[in-house]
Amino acid sequence: MHKTVEIFCNLNLKDIAKIKYIYVQEILNDINNLFDKKQDLIPKFKHKGVTYGFIPVLDDMTLGEYVDLDENFTNWKTMHKAMTVLYRPITLDKGSRYQIEEYDGLDNADVMKGIPLDVLMGCMFFFYNLNNELLKTTLNYLSQEIPKELTTEQLQTLAKNGDGINQSMESLKEMLQGLNISLN
Repeated sequence: MHKTVEIFCNLNLKDIAKIKYIYVQEILNDINNLFDKKQDLIPKFKHKGVTYGFIPVLDDMTLGEYVDLDENFTNWKTMHKAMTVLYRPITLDKGSRYQIEEYDGLDNADVMKGIPLDVLMGCMFFFYNLNNELLKTTLNYLSQEIPKELTTEQLQTLAKNGDGINQSMESLKEMLQGLNISLN
């Protein structure tokens, strides 16, 4: 309980120990409520007088951006670095269309430490949903297309070497449906 407050409120344990228990409970409830709500991706936000925009086309991401995002997105202590990859200052703004600064590494990542939590949560839900959709599409494709393209000999080899893969795919589909149900 105190670790959650420490991380999300940027307080040390000694300071948290001085807070009344009932207030710590309220803080925890507020934090938990943030995780229970389905958040939308926030394409633009203002922070410290600068307007930031989400990377407009993920497919145009450079290798450096991808590596920095991949290394930092799953760790709360380095999440600000991931947000530096995904959100950069807007250089040209035309309503819903905008351009952002080119990526120049993580040197200024500390600027993202104080961004609104709804921006971060929206980003996390965006990638969670994207991952689920890609997984669903991949599983559907594999279950429909692979058997059509294989010869009888290949099917026999797969049956011998890949025994249980169909059950595994069905299990993954059920898990994915369960995750989608728990989000709604």
